[in-house]
Amino acid sequence: MGKKINIVTVSVQMKAELNSSATANSIWEKLPIRGTVNTWGEEIYFQIPVQMEHENAVSVVEEGDVAYWPEGKSFCIFFGQTPASTAKEIKPASPVNPVGRLLGEPGAWKAVKPGTEITLEQA
Repeated sequence: MGKKINIVTVSVQMKAELNSSATANSIWEKLPIRGTVNTWGEEIYFQIPVQMEHENAVSVVEEGDVAYWPEGKSFCIFFGQTPASTAKEIKPASPVNPVGRLLGEPGAWKAVKPGTEITLEQA
């Protein structure tokens, strides 16, 4: 972990710390990135101008994880259960590349609605 980013919407602003993966570095190099929020259960995702293959991809994530979804070329924020989740596990739609962790209360993202503008920038 090391590089910090700001994730900014009108209603929520939060820092996240990126890991040292090639995927995280590719995202860092493209900052700032602006997008439009989509939601899938308690996950926010939005397309970003990064194209990466699977890298240490996982099928289960933790609340507060941020990841890259190769199939959708999207940045993902996990703050609770998705439609694919079980009682004990948070599951993305398909495997994602972990790129870091939120440095705040994940539940705050429940206030962000689809269609909201979102920005990733270096902190």
